[in-house]
Amino acid sequence: MTVARTVELEGHIIDSGTMGACFGAVMDMGGEFEVEEFDVGRHKHAETYCRMRVMADTEEELRAILHELNQQGATVADPRDATLEAAPGDGIVPVDFYSTTNHPTAVRVDGEWHDVEGVEMDCALVVDRADGVRVRTKVLNAIEAGDLVVTGETGIRVDPPERPRNGGGGSFGFMQGGVSSERPSASLIEEIADEMREVNAEDGTVLAVCGPAIVHSGGRDALAAIVKSGYVDAISAGNGFAVHDLERDLYGTSLGVDTESLEHPRKGHKHHIYTISEIARLGGIEEAVAEGVVDEGVMYECVRNDVPYVLAGSIRDDGPLPDTITDSIEAQDAIREQAQEADLVLMLSTLLHSVAVGNCLPSTTKTVCVDINPATVTQLLDRGSAQAIGMVTDIGAFIPMLADELLEASYET
Repeated sequence: MTVARTVELEGHIIDSGTMGACFGAVMDMGGEFEVEEFDVGRHKHAETYCRMRVMADTEEELRAILHELNQQGATVADPRDATLEAAPGDGIVPVDFYSTTNHPTAVRVDGEWHDVEGVEMDCALVVDRADGVRVRTKVLNAIEAGDLVVTGETGIRVDPPERPRNGGGGSFGFMQGGVSSERPSASLIEEIADEMREVNAEDGTVLAVCGPAIVHSGGRDALAAIVKSGYVDAISAGNGFAVHDLERDLYGTSLGVDTESLEHPRKGHKHHIYTISEIARLGGIEEAVAEGVVDEGVMYECVRNDVPYVLAGSIRDDGPLPDTITDSIEAQDAIREQAQEADLVLMLSTLLHSVAVGNCLPSTTKTVCVDINPATVTQLLDRGSAQAIGMVTDIGAFIPMLADELLEASYET
């Protein structure tokens, strides 16, 4: 005996590969399908509609198939309201809770569809009826006993970004950017700069996720100039980036190496820990800027221009700086708040912090990933952003070129 449900697909499902992905998922997971209705859009702006019956041997197998199809944007035909179940305890979700994607999502409650607030992958969906109906994502550790959690696949609609038929969208079109070290950097950087100008003009938010390699490779001054100019609205980084940026100001070194002469000064290997000590003695980065001890660099420009920053700590950190958030849950919440406000994210040569930020981003947020290691760029893009481009290049070359384009000044290293 087989069980079956009917699902619907609508949009540019042929061009974007969605229909093929759904057919493949059903067969790969041991099910079968029968196309009941298929209406192909006949011009470039028209959408395609597909209605198909999905069959499996057991209810459990069918639920697994429907979950996969849901992630691809398929919706169960004749939808019912989502199933809600109260969380049994703090930090505990019902067994069959719905785990979110990073795509725009809607949930059917009381016969109406409600857009999910704070779209983020790997979260639960919680319905709040305190003041009307609100549906929002919650990380598992934030679940409270009694929260109404969405379970199963019923009454959930996912809307993955699609590739338009006309191939539009510029560098940020659906998977148009890809990853390549062969890409003409100058033209791509020009497009990124144009996007930053547009976000700036619309009072949007550009978030830069920064790794220590920016300082080591000589891109620090150019990034500081970009921050000063107002084209970066927030910084997300680790303790290491801030320490080496400050070390460069106090001692002229990064990781104990003179970034100008590439010489190793005596006791240079201790400069980073001396830097942490000096900043801690003053009470923090803002106090060091106020005292005139720090008078240039990225962190200096953040303080002087009221650009908020989140420094998330790790188990490897020396010190750390007083400004570094050492509680990992608190750091996640701070990163999440930044990510949800971002319109454009620059992931600059830091895998771990970029992954952390990427996990909090909706798939529609435009993202630029830059790293000398192609595996790093590929891993970042593969985490689910449909509006992402990648550049395999030296970060010390990329940032000065971006500053040149934005500020019409030379920041060659």
